[in-house]
Amino acid sequence: MKIWVDADACPAVIKNILFKASQRTRLPLTLVANQSMHIPRLKWINLLQVAPGFDVADNEIVKRLEVGDLVITSDIPLAAQVLEKGGHALSPRGELYSSDSIKGCLHMREFKESLRAGGIDTGGPPPLTAKNRSAFASYLEKFISQYKKDNGQ
Repeated sequence: MKIWVDADACPAVIKNILFKASQRTRLPLTLVANQSMHIPRLKWINLLQVAPGFDVADNEIVKRLEVGDLVITSDIPLAAQVLEKGGHALSPRGELYSSDSIKGCLHMREFKESLRAGGIDTGGPPPLTAKNRSAFASYLEKFISQYKKDNGQ
């Protein structure tokens, strides 16, 4: 099992949680981004820098994803593709996407896009809260623990 991060938009505090978890568990962690960024110098933590462009990082994650891998993203279409390929998707806010919940998320995204196209400002997402960080860390820990249990580790 590998952990993939849609890293360009991932908050630094979430990356730090992921770095600590990867360092503790030695699970492979790959940040995929259009730009260079600082990561810990550990052999199981990698940065995959891709060319600039719309969905280039997302497409690379989907291309390399294996069944059972975990992807950290707030990108709803990417999360849907991850689920279709048998992966798991978790938002930096601690929301685990499922095949049931992703449909509603996609519809809401399309609705907000149509409002923005009509000139209505829908605003951005609210700031990441301590509750979001806690939910993320909690789900990540449960996911890793279950993976290790299922694989006799």
